[in-house]
Amino acid sequence: MDCWVQPGFTNWQEHQQTITEIHEKLNKQTDAYTGWVDWPLRMEPSLLRDILDTAEEIRGKCTALVVIGIGGSYLGAKACIELLQSPFYNEHYAGKMNRPRIYFAGHHLSAIYYEELLERLNDEEVCLCVISKSGTTLEPSIAFEILRSYVQNRYGLADAAKRIYAITDAEKGTLRAEADELGYKTFIVPDDIGGRYSVLTPVGLLPIAVAGIDIISMLEGAKEACKACDNADISTNICYQYGLLRNLLQQDGKVIEIFEVYEGRLRYFTEWLKQLFGESECKNGKGVIPMSMQMSTDLHSMGQFLQDGRQIFFETVLTIEKIRKDVSLEHSAYAGIAKSMHQLNQIVEAGARKAHLAHHRPNCRLTVSELSARSFGYMVYFFEKACPVSCDITGVNPFDQPGVEAYKSNIKAALRGE
Repeated sequence: MDCWVQPGFTNWQEHQQTITEIHEKLNKQTDAYTGWVDWPLRMEPSLLRDILDTAEEIRGKCTALVVIGIGGSYLGAKACIELLQSPFYNEHYAGKMNRPRIYFAGHHLSAIYYEELLERLNDEEVCLCVISKSGTTLEPSIAFEILRSYVQNRYGLADAAKRIYAITDAEKGTLRAEADELGYKTFIVPDDIGGRYSVLTPVGLLPIAVAGIDIISMLEGAKEACKACDNADISTNICYQYGLLRNLLQQDGKVIEIFEVYEGRLRYFTEWLKQLFGESECKNGKGVIPMSMQMSTDLHSMGQFLQDGRQIFFETVLTIEKIRKDVSLEHSAYAGIAKSMHQLNQIVEAGARKAHLAHHRPNCRLTVSELSARSFGYMVYFFEKACPVSCDITGVNPFDQPGVEAYKSNIKAALRGE
């Protein structure tokens, strides 16, 4: 990845001591939930083999896999599948490639969605992948009840158990107890890795592998990023530059970060980024509020705000240098401006950036060479490593979420009628 920041914004060397201290602290892994730091380098080959074999088994059993989870238990997998598979994967390509359609559940409480999902599944052979460390989070818990009952009624208890795959705690929790009792195939959520940092563990890898995406290449990309970011020199480590930049802009009154993408396949990746930074940094009345926009679509609804609204935000643009497929504009009215649709998209991005910079909108541009499993793995680790840098300087713990626990407790009390 490459990082561009408007010239003259900061002198990186002024912050070298702070960055060195954060770097050493992360590498020592003294804080809880920092197992992700070296996970790409220490993941057991036998675990990877088990995931690949299980993915193949699932593909042989079903024409539809329902992935049940919320937050970090589903966003990474959905981001990867939307990034690397066709937008028409479920309706067209899955069948042609002899792979299951992938559906997601457990991330909301829409009765209409579940009614229509069950209707859709009647035409499919079904497997479930339920992802929950505790098994008690409301949305995935009720989704699993509904879908487990569906497969049990359809296939019988014994065969249903062979169609349910659980990714959960190693020893405790209601889902672990049920999986042990009924014999579900299980994978473990590592104790030292929190949900929003779990994309590169079985939490993300199993659904992604079922969709036919090369998780070996993805992990290679993560390893590459792990090594590239293991460098305390702020002048050369763009991951740390980006993490520091977020904090400096916050100090300057820019309290909103808008992740902008000009390629629609990145839309759910920005949803994953919103959870990563929102849960990690926004606490104790501090933190940059993460938002996202899909361009050029949102230029026609939010462009006025970006250009001329309150100066309380900065833009982080994720841009793709090369794409696998393109549309020629050789016979288009725009042929004299751009040879292809992708080139036209790049021109629009450059024009918007120039306009925003002229109105003093801080702008950071992160460039990814291509859309691939390898680059996805690299991006995931890059942002995972940048996030605690920004959090540490802000003075918050990146790895807890007291606000989440507070609203969960109140919802549980409301469900008890209290």
